Amino acid sequence: MNKRVLVLIAAFTCLVGGCTMAPEYTRPSAPIPLQWPKGEAYQDTAEPGALPVQELSRQTFFGNEPLLKLIELALENNRDLRLAALNVEKARALYGIQRAELFPALHATGAGAKEQRSLDLISPGEPRTVEQYNVGLSMAAWEIDFFGRVRSLEDQALEEYLATDAARQSVKIALVSQVATAYLTLAADRENLNLARSTLDSQQKAHDLIQRQYEVGVATELDLRRAEIPVETARRDVARFTQSVALTQNALNLLAGVTVPDDLLPKDLKTVQEPGTVLAVLSSDALLFRPDIIAAEHRLKSAYAVIGAARAAFFPRISLTTGIGTASDALSGLFSSGTGTWNFVPQVALPIFDARVRAAYRVSKAQRDIAVTQYEKTIQTAFREVADALAVQTMIDRQIAAQETLTQAVAKTYFLAKKRYENGIDSYLSVLDAQRSLYTQQQVFNTLLLQKSANQVRLYAVLGGGDE
Repeated sequence: MNKRVLVLIAAFTCLVGGCTMAPEYTRPSAPIPLQWPKGEAYQDTAEPGALPVQELSRQTFFGNEPLLKLIELALENNRDLRLAALNVEKARALYGIQRAELFPALHATGAGAKEQRSLDLISPGEPRTVEQYNVGLSMAAWEIDFFGRVRSLEDQALEEYLATDAARQSVKIALVSQVATAYLTLAADRENLNLARSTLDSQQKAHDLIQRQYEVGVATELDLRRAEIPVETARRDVARFTQSVALTQNALNLLAGVTVPDDLLPKDLKTVQEPGTVLAVLSSDALLFRPDIIAAEHRLKSAYAVIGAARAAFFPRISLTTGIGTASDALSGLFSSGTGTWNFVPQVALPIFDARVRAAYRVSKAQRDIAVTQYEKTIQTAFREVADALAVQTMIDRQIAAQETLTQAVAKTYFLAKKRYENGIDSYLSVLDAQRSLYTQQQVFNTLLLQKSANQVRLYAVLGGGDE
């Protein structure tokens, strides 16, 4: 068989089959241990009711109906998520533009011209007025992708689109986590506000009693001044937690994208159903399904495609311009016999000396190495986030149990100190110290409860957020 025919067949097969010069993609090994960390800070067995990673879903994890409604409200109205969705649409359109480069663009053309020429410029007998009309189909500078340059650029655009879509899913998971955390924070702020108000009320009553005792000479002025300390402390905290409630509610409104109805807001921490407990039963390879890691891998594949386009730039670039049509000196004669026209203009451009081509190739390889490093760093960061959340999940219950016992002991101390003062056995300083300690420990207890719930939400998010 003629060698020229073989070359043409090979070139056509390469063109139709989508041949590229991009290096073969191989997923880099995850630079993390296969299993989650072990040790005293990590429990080996999960508590009853814990949800495996593969069974995570928003509906099963968040059992609080108002919170679920609030999350749905945010998913519909949050502007960051809406912006992420619009970026996906933009990336999809850009991919469509790049893919269109694989195919020729046909244009229908039509033109008409009528000209009166100077008598000095025409020969005797020639008409002074000239008309010309033509119609046709044309294809301008279509690059025949023998070496896969256009195909590689199309692959790059596709991977960028897929990365943008995965990034949108990351934004969605982050939004759910942020809404749930803000919801729990608002509940804790209101719990602390209620505690400050009840403390202010009880301490105001104690202050009023000592005020009357002072007026009749039973209590000293020192006792009276000491009694003012917890009153003003609680009054300050009422203002502080009122401010915190307002700020957290403002943050929640921003996340939701609208003003959150009052019936969806939590009253306090005790009335909020605790999120489910997550069980990380799979190996750390499960992290590869996190949207941010998927996005990083698509960007890595995009970098591989750029290398293919850069390699193809060393080879000839073949383009074709062609057209068919008809032309006549009269509009009525456009489709008469003998008026057909055509043109066929192939063009080949081969880079002989262009330092930019080789520099672009070096840049593409550097971009690939950067993308590999970013992909590995994303995996390592994800592993650290999960490990941190697992450690908190294991140890927070021990802290809460110890804090609960401590709070009860301090409450008993406060009760006994009051009795001793009322019986004249001890000074009011002991009561003040015990009350201050009790108030502090009650706030610490609320903070630990918030940390536990917020960490469960965080673990839900860093493990990928679960299915809908």
